[in-house]
Amino acid sequence: MSDQEQAEIRLAVARLKQEHADFDAAINAMMAMGCDQLRIQRMKKKKLAIKDKLQEMEDQIIPDIIA
Repeated sequence: MSDQEQAEIRLAVARLKQEHADFDAAINAMMAMGCDQLRIQRMKKKKLAIKDKLQEMEDQIIPDIIA
């Protein structure tokens, strides 16, 4: 993987981390206000999808080392 590709992935990872944190804050605010549980569950599902994508991208950056 070239340095340019790694830089692009790192930038995307940083964006996803920020988006994940934003979803976390939004979910906590919704829970504090007593919003509809269905909306909260949908937000949590989206947050989990972001986390999965984040992990996938981080795995692309870090090479597998066979011990």
